[in-house]
Parts: sequence; structure tokens; C-alpha cells
Amino acid sequence: MKTGTVKFFNAEKGFGFIKDDNGSEIFVHVTGLEDEIRENDRVSFEEQHGKKGLNATNVKLL
Repeated sequence: MKTGTVKFFNAEKGFGFIKDDNGSEIFVHVTGLEDEIRENDRVSFEEQHGKKGLNATNVKLL
């Protein structure tokens, strides 16, 4: 599991971005969430290849 910080998340639109601890930004969709997240939350997640690149899945609050 990787860890990072939620950089942006729009609950109405159901997507956002996580900045991982290495500085990379990863797309996150509401379908990949285990917990409800907000901006600046610390999270753990897995990466999965999607249609447009890497997506965060199994996103959980730390």
C-alpha cells in the first residue's frame, strides 16, 4: 500500500487527486474509496492502471 495526501477532491463530481509521498499525483474516483475523504486527509491506497493512466483504489484514511 502506498500513502499520500488528498490534494483535491470534489464530492459532487466524485473525483480528485492524491499526491503520493514521492510527489506524484494520482487520479482518484469515488468508486475507489473505502472511506469518505476530504482535501488534506492522509490516506493509504493501491494503484491500478485505468484508461487514462494510474488510478488510486482501496483508498482508506490513515
